[in-house]
Amino acid sequence: MGFHGFSKSNPKSYWIAGAIVLIIILTIILKKLAVYLYYKGNKQLSKTKPDEENQVDEKSREISIDCNATIRTYPLEELKMATKDFKIRIGVGATSYVYLAELEDGRLGAVKRVMEERGGKTKMFLDEVSVLLRISHPNLVGLMGFCLDKGEQLLLLEYVPNKSLFERLHTYHGQSSGVLSWSNRPNIALNVARALDYLHSVADPPVIHRDVKSSNILLIDDDHAKLADFGLCKLGNDAVSASTPTKVKGSLGYVDTYYLNTGLVSPRSDVYSFGVLLLELITGLKSVQGSMTLAEYTEECRKTEDLEVLIGMLDPELNDTTDIEQLRVLVDVANSALFENSEARPNMTQIVQRISSCMEPQPLPELPV
Repeated sequence: MGFHGFSKSNPKSYWIAGAIVLIIILTIILKKLAVYLYYKGNKQLSKTKPDEENQVDEKSREISIDCNATIRTYPLEELKMATKDFKIRIGVGATSYVYLAELEDGRLGAVKRVMEERGGKTKMFLDEVSVLLRISHPNLVGLMGFCLDKGEQLLLLEYVPNKSLFERLHTYHGQSSGVLSWSNRPNIALNVARALDYLHSVADPPVIHRDVKSSNILLIDDDHAKLADFGLCKLGNDAVSASTPTKVKGSLGYVDTYYLNTGLVSPRSDVYSFGVLLLELITGLKSVQGSMTLAEYTEECRKTEDLEVLIGMLDPELNDTTDIEQLRVLVDVANSALFENSEARPNMTQIVQRISSCMEPQPLPELPV
């Protein structure tokens, strides 16, 4: 075995290995510049340490991304051992299953096993690896390594301990730890907004996620979240996407109606999905209600000026803990994100600014002398 995870008996393996290493070398240079500029311009996000130079070690074939983490190719047997032969399943994707892994050094990871029988094609797998190698952000689930060997397509991803927002909001197990309080919900929304803003405005080329939904929002804790699953993502920008129809991808209730009707996808398609996610956080309801989407189901209530009606939309589990001004802002952002005309929707930079502003402590009025 020469390059970890690739078989000598298959000539294609050498081509794939070479292609991935070339992608790594080119994209890390771009990533270093993009991450530096992003964090320099956004002091609200956690600072990251600068990436070290790309190094390929002949023994381990590890790719150094920064001083805290490495991305490498893994032999299949090592990941089978780490997952106890794919024993503990912790998630399910459109084309994959996700398993808990314990690495030799004691770290935990999540192994995404892309399945051909579930429609997981090698090109899609390599596209996802390529995207994950280009991006780095505190609110995105990071790549630790990958394996393409003996018919297996495996991604080793950062482990996020508290499962998904969907489970936290909509399952008995998730709710057994208590209600997700109002103060948590704008924080989670802001984390996801920042992740999408980074993908649309900093990543080069921009990344359209195409599957923003509560089951792809993983919780570090009730206040902090990461966006996961790039299996359906698409590289591109508004100019290219606006004129090139593509096969519609996404999840029921979250898919941009403009994209659904025209096949034209853009970063504003993620904005639409984010609007649905906001409604989910506000109402505590799933993205589909009977034969209606959540956007349709809430349309009359969310577009009203009547405060009592807006309050009536709230997740009943919240009781009287909601900040009414924050509620107004989140509903307003959701309404603008859900415009039928995609060009009329705000971009994620504007959404980040809007949500951030409603969460900042307001100065107390000066007392009269």
